[in-house]
Amino acid sequence: MSQDIWNFIFIGITFTIYIGIALWAKAGSTKEYYTAGGDVSAFANGMATAADWMSAATFISMAGIVAASGYDASRFLMGWTGGFVLLTTLMVPYLRKFGKATVPDFIGDRFYSKTARVVAVICALFICMTYIMGQMRGVGIVFSRLFSIEISTGVIIGGSIVFFYAGLGGMKGITYTQVAQYCVMVFAYTIPVVFISLALTGNVIPQMGLIGDFTKGGGEAVPLLQKMNDLSVELGVTKYTDGSLSTIDMFCITAALMAGTAGLPHVIVRFFTVKSVKAVRKSACWTLSFIAIIYLTAPALGLFARTNLVDEINNKTYQEAPSWFKNWENQSMIAWVDKNNDGIIQYGQGTAFVGKPIMDGEKRGEQGQRLVSNEISDDVNEVYYDRDIIVLANPEMAGLPPWLIALVMAGCVAAALSTAAGLLLVLSTSISHDLMKKIIKPDMSDKQEMAYARIASFVALVIASYFGINPPSSFVAKTVAFAFGLAASSFFPTLLMGIFSKRINREGAIVGMISGISFTFAYIFYFQFIADHKDYLFGISPEGIGFVGMIINFIVTFVISYFTPPPPQEVQDMIESIRIPSGAGKASH
Repeated sequence: MSQDIWNFIFIGITFTIYIGIALWAKAGSTKEYYTAGGDVSAFANGMATAADWMSAATFISMAGIVAASGYDASRFLMGWTGGFVLLTTLMVPYLRKFGKATVPDFIGDRFYSKTARVVAVICALFICMTYIMGQMRGVGIVFSRLFSIEISTGVIIGGSIVFFYAGLGGMKGITYTQVAQYCVMVFAYTIPVVFISLALTGNVIPQMGLIGDFTKGGGEAVPLLQKMNDLSVELGVTKYTDGSLSTIDMFCITAALMAGTAGLPHVIVRFFTVKSVKAVRKSACWTLSFIAIIYLTAPALGLFARTNLVDEINNKTYQEAPSWFKNWENQSMIAWVDKNNDGIIQYGQGTAFVGKPIMDGEKRGEQGQRLVSNEISDDVNEVYYDRDIIVLANPEMAGLPPWLIALVMAGCVAAALSTAAGLLLVLSTSISHDLMKKIIKPDMSDKQEMAYARIASFVALVIASYFGINPPSSFVAKTVAFAFGLAASSFFPTLLMGIFSKRINREGAIVGMISGISFTFAYIFYFQFIADHKDYLFGISPEGIGFVGMIINFIVTFVISYFTPPPPQEVQDMIESIRIPSGAGKASH
């Protein structure tokens, strides 16, 4: 069977399962819509949380940045895994004991203020909208390759599917759909890497292949990492195991990712679906186990992809280039500029041209390559490739069978859809529950509240789809990193201080959140959309500025709180009570 038929089979089967689950688990009340009824098992919630967490940035882009950046990519691995430990130890057990369904709910009650609730809603909207842009971009990339369509059309198709099962089923539908999506993801991510590891190193365990010898082609065995370093030096680029980021930037990005992870509202709300604080801790343990399977595989996948990429295309003529190179070229995700007119593809230091490829219609060069109309750079590198295609293209690079390639496609779609659904739920509940129900129209019925939630889902998805088509960064993981910066500078300090300090009051929390997220957003916006230079403050890139925003939040909150009256006694008593694990009931809307 052809590759297209295999793609349709795998995507068709998985989509049928997702839609079937959505119809079976349709939410009939706000409790089911927000917390899935509050009785999801720890094991199922652990799997669903892992799926919610392993977004398109993790599944599609993390291996891509490992392939492109080598050592520097460890900031994502350390930041995201370390952040999840912070989340499960410092946040969710206490928030679950509190017993409400959303993060703005906690902030509104803990800081006894409707203003604080509104600020929390605005922060949640900023964070989730930034995050969901990356997911929609990931969906568009996968569909464009699957069906040979434009990324914009792929984004619209993916958005329609997410709205169907997230808007219909709420948290109940999302939870059980994400269980199925995790199963698809874990097989799609790990099975191809086993085959690739076997082909390149003779090791069936990818992690052993990472530190093993390169044996492909039957030549002299050489350590794979050494081979990649030698190739990098030969190409004039930084050694694969050396870092190019400054120490302060590396530290700030890692810290921002950690703190941002612990403040992500769409991950936090997942733990409100279990029965008790004890179940929260069990669920967190399961989640970390499920995440570890993929995170421990990503470095091997990235290295294998980089090895295959260089081995397959460097110093080859366009006619000798493999079919996957031309397939992705047709999707404008790969481009080649023959700068010296020698007909040889040369991959090396620098960029091939300025910006993303702008294909010059269907015009072809002398070798048959598609021509670009971008300004050509002076660097020796002639090849552009979008790092988000690494996971998708890797099985093709390694010559794996069509059914495995189709499985990877299905996994990428599952990753993007699962997180987009979780984010969509937070966006809709922020509007319908935290804003409409709690502030604007407190007397609305359950039916009206769910109607507002579904309308908010639709509007949010339209906006997210637009930015998925026209993203602030073409690289999914980078766009998502901005969301982590916003979460680190707003929710993380406020939640942490709200749980562990009885002295922090509403004035401090409100001004602290506004100061942290405003500084971080302004810095990101300036360097992404206005500045044409990279003269960063203290050498800290927009990906890491969330750490500075977090420090600003902490300082401002503490200072203002200690110069204004302390919280009421009943609030201080509530803080004491949420620190005691026993006595937690089901999460309430």
